[in-house]
Amino acid sequence: MDEIVRKAMEKWPNVPHCYGWLMLDARGAWRMRDEAAQAAGLPGDRIAHEALLAFINRNYGCDEEGRWFFQNGPQRVYVNLEATPFVAHTDAQRAFRLHTGETLAQIDAGWFTDSGQLLLQGAGRLAQVDDRDLVECLPALRLDGAEVDDARLLQWVEHGGGGRLTLRHGQQAVALERIAASEVSTRFGFVRLPVAGLQ
Repeated sequence: MDEIVRKAMEKWPNVPHCYGWLMLDARGAWRMRDEAAQAAGLPGDRIAHEALLAFINRNYGCDEEGRWFFQNGPQRVYVNLEATPFVAHTDAQRAFRLHTGETLAQIDAGWFTDSGQLLLQGAGRLAQVDDRDLVECLPALRLDGAEVDDARLLQWVEHGGGGRLTLRHGQQAVALERIAASEVSTRFGFVRLPVAGLQ
């Protein structure tokens, strides 16, 4: 967290929290949701200003209730999550980089949801892989040690069983499990849509 943010929190400790105005979409983009976007249930405008994005990423955290927020000076801006608290992208070396810019060097576990989204967990962070990057992961998948084609992967994702699916990542072979998309936030203890009243 930025030192200027810490000082602002000390100076103004009782600033009301903000809800519904900021969203992290499933592709790792921060979106500003004005009143019109909130009323219409829209994702809002994508934030493109590099300095603002860096500020948000540096001051992004989680409270004891599992609600993710951006600490904007003395004000805590709670984040609506379209997917998971972090979103991962692949880079040219097929490494995974979080939307905050950090590398997900160690992967401890992974899952495919029943809707075909790949989730990775490492260093205590859960990230959904951007769907546009999923194709880059396919060559690293193995079913019972052998390359897996699209049809067999789809069958495994939709029905389970049929072998052990792993993701090769560096020297690791990360075992992948199945999980229902509807169970992700409960299992991993985060709140997708924070609301006032739990302070």
